[in-house]
Amino acid sequence: MSSNHNRQLERVPSCVPEMVTAQAAATPEQIALVAGTEVLTYADLNRRANQLAHHLRALGVGTDKVVGLFLERSPSMVVAALAVLKAGGAYLPLDSAVPAERLAFMLREAGVEVVVTRSGMAATVPAGNWQIVDLDLRAQFDHYPGDDPRVELALEDLAYVIFTSGSTGKPKGVEITHAGLRNLVLWHVGAFQVTPEDRASHQASLGFDAAVWEVWPYLAVGASLYIPSEDIRKQPEALRDWFVENRITITFLATALAESMLALDWPPQTALRTLLTGADVLRRRPAEKLPFTLVNNYGPTECTVVATSGVVATAENQTGRPTIGRPIDNTLVYVLDEQMKPVADGIPGELFLGGPSLARGYCNRPDLTEQKFVRNPFSAQPGSRLYRTGDLVRRLPEGELEFMGRADEQIKIRGYRVEPEEIVAVLNSHPQVENACVIAREDQAGEKRLVAYVEVVSGATPSAGTLRDHLRKQLPDYMIPTAFVKLASLPLSASGKLDRQALPAPESANVLRDQEFTGWQSIVEERLAAVIAPLLQVDRVGPHDNFFLMGGHSLLGTQLLAKISETFGVELTLLGLFDHPTLAEMSSEIEKLILQKIAQEEAPGADYAPAPTGGSTR
Repeated sequence: MSSNHNRQLERVPSCVPEMVTAQAAATPEQIALVAGTEVLTYADLNRRANQLAHHLRALGVGTDKVVGLFLERSPSMVVAALAVLKAGGAYLPLDSAVPAERLAFMLREAGVEVVVTRSGMAATVPAGNWQIVDLDLRAQFDHYPGDDPRVELALEDLAYVIFTSGSTGKPKGVEITHAGLRNLVLWHVGAFQVTPEDRASHQASLGFDAAVWEVWPYLAVGASLYIPSEDIRKQPEALRDWFVENRITITFLATALAESMLALDWPPQTALRTLLTGADVLRRRPAEKLPFTLVNNYGPTECTVVATSGVVATAENQTGRPTIGRPIDNTLVYVLDEQMKPVADGIPGELFLGGPSLARGYCNRPDLTEQKFVRNPFSAQPGSRLYRTGDLVRRLPEGELEFMGRADEQIKIRGYRVEPEEIVAVLNSHPQVENACVIAREDQAGEKRLVAYVEVVSGATPSAGTLRDHLRKQLPDYMIPTAFVKLASLPLSASGKLDRQALPAPESANVLRDQEFTGWQSIVEERLAAVIAPLLQVDRVGPHDNFFLMGGHSLLGTQLLAKISETFGVELTLLGLFDHPTLAEMSSEIEKLILQKIAQEEAPGADYAPAPTGGSTR
């Protein structure tokens, strides 16, 4: 067991919203939030949050009442979250990209009675027994005073709820208290020496608990929070330039994006001093020439975002995969065997976590709460619990923890926890599917993807598109398999259990396709197909195959754009890729750019040519 008690919780009696209120009183004109041309000072932030908090109180929001926030990443989202906390409630961030059926389940499961949104999004809030607060209809709450509602907050009260994938076929809501949120904030501020002079960024998806970490440590101490636009936040080079331009000093990036940023050249004027990463296995070390420190972090949602943290040594000074560091302040770490007995250093065991950062439990799931949050056998304190993570680790001689994998079937995809059984439950509900299983394959090092294996009903011939559309009605995009493999029957071991080792790799002979392959229509299509296929780990890409429906995403998209530039000598943008995602459409855009480039080069005396329309050039 290990723990870090350098800073005791008792030294700071206030909860996080009270810390923000204190900052607004101390430095009212300090910039709190920046998004493009929108700028809010701490006085603005506090006044708006207080007015909305008074309105929420009038609607019945109070202790342990959960309020849904159906908003985009924006200053309004931060204002609304702070208002909920000031009203004494807990907030539930809702990502508009999540299917309506799933959103409705989350709202019902969390017992939400009020949803805060904006006019442009209100029509897409799932129907239910909840009141809608439209932030654009300011007359609803502008008449309330701008002073604090003076709600008594307690550490055991709920602060927020985040839903993660569930093994029963439905997502589960994790209930985080103010004690956990405060411990995260106090550790973060001390560990990374955050001051009012710092500029941090907020770019994580709202359903990802890292968004919690991106906001509150900075607002609690008077730093400034900057929010990039959607077209910047997932493109490494554009994001780097945005960091430099806005003099960002500290940021969090999910593992895959962070690794892409490590490969870039950074200008001398870079203000970034700390790059925090986490959410997946980190495979890359930073080069010594980089101007910032890389810090790898680990933590399940059930332990308030971060449980362990460690600075990553440079590639010049150390080899091997980076560790997940040591426990953060007030966090207990145990590495135990199947009988919950401690294992020796260097021996793999399951990671158990304890301390004030532990969640209260799961919304309306006392059975699952009891299963995952167990009595702490190493403590005499009544009610002391441990969370069993399901992650396998081993403690190294220096005290750091090395991540070894999972003890169960849970998967991490692009930073999100995925329970395969949730996907299987939805797949099996399709009338043409007899039985299914889902696994994560890593046929290329560092490139993990979801693959579904299906037994279809006799005589049925579903396409991959049919099954994908069925899943999209209930599951978010990151839970949609990139390939569907048709099997006569799922392979079983001698004991009658699924034999995962016998599941074949996806290939042309066994995968279900959206359409029959018709052959390429041009040399550009054929050459582009040869570029895309290895990126998506498929053997063949047809004219009508959609890059994103086959498993492509923004980070793979940036790799594809670089390959297109290298292969064809023209520049397609990520926006152009989203607008023209099929092989045929992409090829057509590339041909237009090639023709335009030729025309520009041949034009006598011409040194300027207008960019083509359709968002297809940089």
